[in-house]
Amino acid sequence: MPEKKRKKRKRKIRYSVISIKLTMKQKRSLLNYCAARHTTPNKLIKKSIRRYINGFDKSVPESYYITENQLDLFEEKND
Repeated sequence: MPEKKRKKRKRKIRYSVISIKLTMKQKRSLLNYCAARHTTPNKLIKKSIRRYINGFDKSVPESYYITENQLDLFEEKND
């Protein structure tokens, strides 16, 4: 008889809690928007911040750092 293959264990995912404060009007607005889009507030918030949290777990590229007391107003654009 052939041997049965054992399933690999899934890696346990660790979560952390982040809390924010909303006014009652903001909460009501968020819930109404989510109801209209058939989604949950948690999914909406995660989707909104996904581009800021994906890919930066190891290090942040130098281009994302802001140097002190410098503005981008007078830079020449090469279009």
